Amino acid sequence: MKARLLHIFFFGFIALQLNAQELLPFVENYSKSNYQGDNQIWNVVQGKDNAMYFANNNYLLRYDGVKWEKYMLPNKTVIRSIMIDGDRIYSGSYQEFGYWFRKNAKMHYVSLTKGKRKFGTNNNEEIWKIFKFNNKIYFQSFNGFFAFDGKVIKETKLPFLISYCFVVDNQLLIASVEKGIFKWINDKVEKADNLSLLENKVIHGIQKHQNRIYFFTQKSGVFVFENNVLSVWENDLNDILKSANINVAQFIKNNKMIIGTANKGVYIFDLNDGSYKNINRNNVLMNNSILSVFQDKENDLWLGLDNGIAHIEINSPISIFYDSSGILGSVYSVASTQNGYLMASNHGVFKYEEKQLSLIPNTQGQAWNISKMNDQYLIGHNEGTYIFKNGLLSKLSNINGGWNLVKSSINNSYLQATYSGIIIYNDINDLSKNNAIKEVLKPIKYLAQNRKNEIWAADNNRGLYRILYNDDYVTTKVDNVTLRNKISNDFGVKIFEFRNEILFLIDNSWYTYNSITNQLENNELFNSNFRNVSDIVAIDENHFMVLQDGILYSVFVQGTKFIRNSIQEKYYKGKIINDNLKVFKDNNNYLLNMDDGFISLDLKKEEKEKVKIKIEAFNDDILVENNSKISLNSELRINVICGIYGAEKPDLFYKINESKGYSPIKEGLILLNNLNSGSQDVGIYSNDGSNYNKIANFQFVVAKAWYFSSWMIFVYLILIGLILYLYYMWNKLKYIQKLNLQKEELKHQKEILEMELKAENELNRQEYEKHILQLELQSKSLEVAGKSLSIAKQSEMIENIQNILDTELDFNKLKSEIKKSIRINAVNKHEWEVFETNLNQINNEFIIALSKRYPNLTPKDIKLCVYLKMNLSSKEIAPMMNISFRGVELHRYRLRKKMGLSQEESLSMFLLSL
Repeated sequence: MKARLLHIFFFGFIALQLNAQELLPFVENYSKSNYQGDNQIWNVVQGKDNAMYFANNNYLLRYDGVKWEKYMLPNKTVIRSIMIDGDRIYSGSYQEFGYWFRKNAKMHYVSLTKGKRKFGTNNNEEIWKIFKFNNKIYFQSFNGFFAFDGKVIKETKLPFLISYCFVVDNQLLIASVEKGIFKWINDKVEKADNLSLLENKVIHGIQKHQNRIYFFTQKSGVFVFENNVLSVWENDLNDILKSANINVAQFIKNNKMIIGTANKGVYIFDLNDGSYKNINRNNVLMNNSILSVFQDKENDLWLGLDNGIAHIEINSPISIFYDSSGILGSVYSVASTQNGYLMASNHGVFKYEEKQLSLIPNTQGQAWNISKMNDQYLIGHNEGTYIFKNGLLSKLSNINGGWNLVKSSINNSYLQATYSGIIIYNDINDLSKNNAIKEVLKPIKYLAQNRKNEIWAADNNRGLYRILYNDDYVTTKVDNVTLRNKISNDFGVKIFEFRNEILFLIDNSWYTYNSITNQLENNELFNSNFRNVSDIVAIDENHFMVLQDGILYSVFVQGTKFIRNSIQEKYYKGKIINDNLKVFKDNNNYLLNMDDGFISLDLKKEEKEKVKIKIEAFNDDILVENNSKISLNSELRINVICGIYGAEKPDLFYKINESKGYSPIKEGLILLNNLNSGSQDVGIYSNDGSNYNKIANFQFVVAKAWYFSSWMIFVYLILIGLILYLYYMWNKLKYIQKLNLQKEELKHQKEILEMELKAENELNRQEYEKHILQLELQSKSLEVAGKSLSIAKQSEMIENIQNILDTELDFNKLKSEIKKSIRINAVNKHEWEVFETNLNQINNEFIIALSKRYPNLTPKDIKLCVYLKMNLSSKEIAPMMNISFRGVELHRYRLRKKMGLSQEESLSMFLLSL
């Protein structure tokens, strides 16, 4: 019982929380972080240049769809109001009003009061509204207004406080704070008739629509003036508006009324059927206080909030169901019902009817898929399969995880992919009659069939299988096609059926199956058009949708030609559930599931209007005109402005210098860096679904590097010339220095050589002299030895003879003894041989040199030469050679002849020189 009460409380809580959810137009919010300005947006207008302008306290904001700009008044006062008239943007502030104009991509301000009108120190004039009436511009404060006819400013003080002035039916109505409504006629104030109900009420809007004048009061709701009768607007919404505090109101196209409130957001009331939508902080707005409303040229709304800006695409073919509470969770499938929608989410199955979202009992948990079959809905759930019919839910089977349901191409049966295989429903009128393919227990996610008893199945994880079965649904063969075709990366295979042909997306490539060769073959048509798509889902025979590079494209097939139209990323950015994109066709609309709801798209094929764009390029925040020059290595920001903010905003592309690929222009900005020097041509292209069409181009020149400029080249030439000259002079100096150095070196070397030669000569001379001295010493030694020998023998002989003379008296015997003594004292042969041997050893070098020079000399000649070299006289030589003096002279004469010496040359000196 306690659990049941908790269950009832849970469902009641969910219904209470989701009571306000509804299908809403897309809203794009801009906060202070986007425009870098202040909080309140007091006024919104659109200029002739299609840019949006905002009165934002201290700033005038400008937004062209690409770039936010902000400007301050010279006196830095708060801007309360703005108004467009031609190329001028009039603005009003505290004791100041004037106009802005645009030149060189900047806004410039001209004051209409400076030097022309002085406000008193006690005059608290603040311009809260600007409007045009009778070709004059009116600047309205709470005390009166100033009329400007283009030359003169005329001030009008009113005798009462006013809230705002309104131009209705070429009349100027003045809403006082306490005294009701007045008319401005012939420069005078007159009380309006039949409007006494509005006295003591603050009027924030007066609008005429379909012959009725609506008065929007701050706290008393809406009044309607028709047939000269003022009455309270009879509508349930009016009671809500009384407590919501109306700030601003406006009628727009398509018979709709927009009311901005102080605490409940904005109401969009459809006068055709009396329905309304409330957009507030509980669904998509940033806050509930609406200060200003404006309808742009695309018939979409711009709201000035107490803190931020909102762009509401009420004219867009796209609507959003958005759950900000988080109770709904991520929607995996959505289908339309007669009274609303069914949604399968990770929190269960929800239904949305009569602006109320509720969880269908007993469906908590992961729900995967909802498919409509005649008047019933088959729901694949983590806990099994359910049928939803006539508002009632029943469980069909307990087989877990009904991921997808596809229709067979050969009959009216349906195939369901589940966690544990495949289920076939042959009779959609009796879904209880179903058959499971036996012996296939894999988690199958995608299915297709175009031949009897053959099913193509993609595993949830990896692998593509061709499953054959008999009429009893017994599997006869399970063929792992990707394994057999040696495709290694077969994770996340997708199956797509196109005109009765089954295609397979495997590892970013498309394949078809050749039943003759039993092999997968590349499909050129799809590979050339849809390579690298991350998801694809069929809609009908001629339509499907792909997700490629994060962008959704609806594709219309015309013969073999694919016409693709992109869906702006802002509608689903960050909200698509990967690998679970599903599309439900709802009459002319298509429902796409998202993380926190779903979007509804009208994909009717329409001829696209020719896009007109404006290009503004900036280099260091300086406007760059077409065909201008920018410096090298600088950044160029090219703003491609189309002036379209809503669903019709075209997808634009660009390429530089006719390069091969087309790059998408994201958020209207082309950012170029690191460009090469020279001429550059940026072409801007639109896409009509099948072809790229050039719609504009921007040309500019990237300057050469400063070090390649003409004056730098001139400087380089001068520097090169100077360097060459200095190099020449340096070389010349080095050459002279080298010559001098060489000269000095040669001189030094000569001196060294001379010194070396002198030293060598001196050394040679000394060696020669030493040698001569040695020879002379040897010669003298021999001479002394010879003479000593001779003297010794002579002395001995004399002594012997003396002894003989003293002892012998007999003359004959004396004669014989003297002869004997002489013979005995003569030098013996052995002593001469020793003497000659020593003499030859001492003069060995001389003898060798003499023999080489005069090889015809005899040993006796050589001996004479040795004696002569020893400077011995002929007389001294005679006994040594055992010849006579005359014999020595004759021998010397012959020796001179052999040596070829003349009579004048000294033989002894010649021999000493050898």
